[in-house]
Amino acid sequence: MTLTNSDIHELTEFRRALHRRPEVSGFEAETARSVAAALPDPDVVVTELGGHGVAAVYDSGEPGPTVMIRSELDALPIVELGDVPHASETPGVAHLCGHDGHSTILLGLARLLARKRPKTGRVVLLFQPAEEDGSGAAAVLADPRFAGIAPDWALSLHNMPGVALGQAWLAPGPANCASAGLRITLTGGTAHASLPETGRAPTPALPALIDGLRAMGPGGAMGAGFRLSTITHLRMGEPAFGIAPGEAELWVTLRGLSTEDLDALLEQAQDLARREAEAAGLEVSFSVHDRFEACTNHPDATAVLARALDAQGIGYDSGDMPMRGSEDFGRFGGAAKSAMVFLGSGTDHPALHTQTYDFPDSLIAPGVAIFHHAITELLG
Repeated sequence: MTLTNSDIHELTEFRRALHRRPEVSGFEAETARSVAAALPDPDVVVTELGGHGVAAVYDSGEPGPTVMIRSELDALPIVELGDVPHASETPGVAHLCGHDGHSTILLGLARLLARKRPKTGRVVLLFQPAEEDGSGAAAVLADPRFAGIAPDWALSLHNMPGVALGQAWLAPGPANCASAGLRITLTGGTAHASLPETGRAPTPALPALIDGLRAMGPGGAMGAGFRLSTITHLRMGEPAFGIAPGEAELWVTLRGLSTEDLDALLEQAQDLARREAEAAGLEVSFSVHDRFEACTNHPDATAVLARALDAQGIGYDSGDMPMRGSEDFGRFGGAAKSAMVFLGSGTDHPALHTQTYDFPDSLIAPGVAIFHHAITELLG
């Protein structure tokens, strides 16, 4: 079973309509309503799942596993500069990662499932909120209603600029790093700029803290024990020449190939900050943001996706996997056999999160075909 030309035309128009009305993480209310209204004949629809999430269930009525296919709803707080007729109409917000396309693929899959249910088990199409800040998957999993649709298998895809159209990256094992943003606040006391010694400035602690953070996460080649520490923001005192600063805030993004590596790096970074704060006579506090668990492709789920790619004539290799970037899909691998495939958007296509990026509509049909083949293999 395949999409008709009419299906592809309608889905393309829907994707472009989503692109015009982007919403950032946690505010995807209109996007969720549009997706829910476009679902054809589901047996069950769960809305406001973990925020603005939508889950559509297509049930065979026969015993069998639950296969979940996941997409994302949120856009990015970036100004779009691409010259496309369906450009964002929301100032400062745009679909520059392709989540509009991923969700459209699931709607195409819903059309096929509405026409013919799986022979066994059930399919859950999950339109996840708040992927970009790492909060959405955790919120979906924490929603009590998710227990009733919890999957045995979880599959997803992400478009990938730099990879040729008609090609893909896929491999078992680590796919994306775990990461977290650590906010370090150093607090002392201000003084007159002519008498800095009478205050407690964070100035002496910052160079050692920055150098230490960079040393503990040097990056380098991907592999076991990979760690990366990136200073992303630094603010100290007030913008005034007459005040010696009394506080500072440093933001650092920490990455590890495994969740265990990230946890160890977080602890090490906080220990360093405590030592430097104590040496400078400062108080220190922490907060953790945008937490992503490691994304690991289960070998069985990876094999299912590999056979689906083979069936569509899509060549694949491990490419640049595992990748430094993070992906909120990793949380669904805790209780399900999960895997993600990276589908090529073209070697010269603008990169993800850049201001001229736009999802290639030519990926809608193959994306649907990949997932439909996987579902047919698992459920009949």
